[in-house]
Amino acid sequence: MDATESKSQRRPFSIKLWPPSQNTRQMLVVRVTDNLTTKSIFTQKYGSLSKEEAEENAKKIEDAAFATANEHYEKEPDGDGSSAVQLYAKECSKLILEVLKRGPSSKDEKEVLVSEQVSVPHDTVFDISKGARSFIEAKEAEETLAPLKEPGNSYTKICFSNRSFGLEAARVAEPILASIKNQLKEVDLSDFIAGRSEAEAIEVMNIFSTALEGSILKSLNLSNNALGEKGVRAFGALLRSQSCLEELYLMNNGISEEAAEAVCELIPSTEKLRVLQFHNNMTGDKGALAISKVVKCSPLLEDFRCSSTRVGSEGGVALSEALDTCTHLKKLDLRDNMFGVEAGVALSKALSKYAGLTEVYLSYLNFEDEGAMAIARALKESAPSLEVLDMAGNDITAEAAPIVAACIAEKQHLTKLNLAENELKDEGTIQISKVLEEGHLQLKEVDMSINSIGRAGARVLAKVVVQKPEFKFLNIDGNFISDEGIDEVKEMFEKFPDKLGSFDENDPEGGDDEEEESGEGLGDEPELETELEKLEVNKEEIKLCFI
Repeated sequence: MDATESKSQRRPFSIKLWPPSQNTRQMLVVRVTDNLTTKSIFTQKYGSLSKEEAEENAKKIEDAAFATANEHYEKEPDGDGSSAVQLYAKECSKLILEVLKRGPSSKDEKEVLVSEQVSVPHDTVFDISKGARSFIEAKEAEETLAPLKEPGNSYTKICFSNRSFGLEAARVAEPILASIKNQLKEVDLSDFIAGRSEAEAIEVMNIFSTALEGSILKSLNLSNNALGEKGVRAFGALLRSQSCLEELYLMNNGISEEAAEAVCELIPSTEKLRVLQFHNNMTGDKGALAISKVVKCSPLLEDFRCSSTRVGSEGGVALSEALDTCTHLKKLDLRDNMFGVEAGVALSKALSKYAGLTEVYLSYLNFEDEGAMAIARALKESAPSLEVLDMAGNDITAEAAPIVAACIAEKQHLTKLNLAENELKDEGTIQISKVLEEGHLQLKEVDMSINSIGRAGARVLAKVVVQKPEFKFLNIDGNFISDEGIDEVKEMFEKFPDKLGSFDENDPEGGDDEEEESGEGLGDEPELETELEKLEVNKEEIKLCFI
């Protein structure tokens, strides 16, 4: 709340393909009109429309397609809008065909009818977050929020993110929000007090909380506000009135131990909760104990994120035990905490129950070999449709590679594998590469950077992944690959250079100097490669079998 508004605070520039400009929308109406009136295989088959009738239908088609695509875009706010653009075009094409199949209206019809699917829904989303991050004061608030005052409006979702409300603007918003709270289902107040003093921000939050108290929300997003315990309690009236929440976002909120306890205390029920996200907070072990109580009472949870929250072993164990009740989990993100081995073993017990898990992010959790093997064994027997496996930065060595490889062998739907920043070396890398040879046709991305991999491991891995039909990117930078090895890998990717990452951080002179000096290494690299490529793969437990 003590952040100041400056250019440095503004979000980085990015190209957004959605929403289209009004001019683009109008051009599409013209094109749709042409499709309904000009000669084509479809108009020859079903008949064409008069220009007047086509124009009326074209407007309705474009409005309906825009509404459908915009609703889709609201569900992917971090995307560039490309999928919304594709849906926009697809919906237009579908609705054009429906109108043509229906044929021209008879002359005595008083109005142009479009099929029920083409009917234009009323606007349901009110979003003021587009554009530069900025303050909003009373006068602008009156003008900007005016549509919410229109009688009979159908808004069920409001998004005030990216606009910082001062006290006077909040007072303008208060009666407006109170008047529509019973129709609201989704409220996004993320990043709406930036640059305000603590006292003003607390009062603003109190005003919004009181105005929305009693609404029956499905989704509430309070992320990117420096809440702390005071901020959480400022939203007490709103939180206490919510018993049907399905999604709750509290990311980057300064959620401390006390704030986490306040969240646990204020929310009356999480029985319907499907999404719970606590990324980037100061929760710690004690706070994790409070959050674990919320998790334990959320049996329908499908998406849980508690990454970068300073949780150690005690909190990790508590969260893992609480997650044991969440058997519907599809996405789990616990990255960048200090769980350690004990919490890893505890988490493995919960993972064994997740039949529907599709994404698991467990990087930088200090699992080491013992914890990583426990996790791998559990996932091997569960999550048959797993698509993303991320276990980077866990000090996993070649000793754990057979168990990890056996798990990967069973995950035929895998699209992304991240084992970066471990110590798999050539031996472990080749074991994992061997199991990827069979199937894994949906694999798109592999990251094995910073793993002390040499020429042998790099060659085998590259040879396997480059043949996958859907493959997009391989990262093996930060290893000890010889210049010859790099040339060989680049040659394999000669037709697909964009699919191979850089080698800027590679150290061809690197390796285990102590082993080389003592003579205990695996010997000359060509001989090593020959031996390693003779690895015999057993899915039950990958074993080395040097012949």
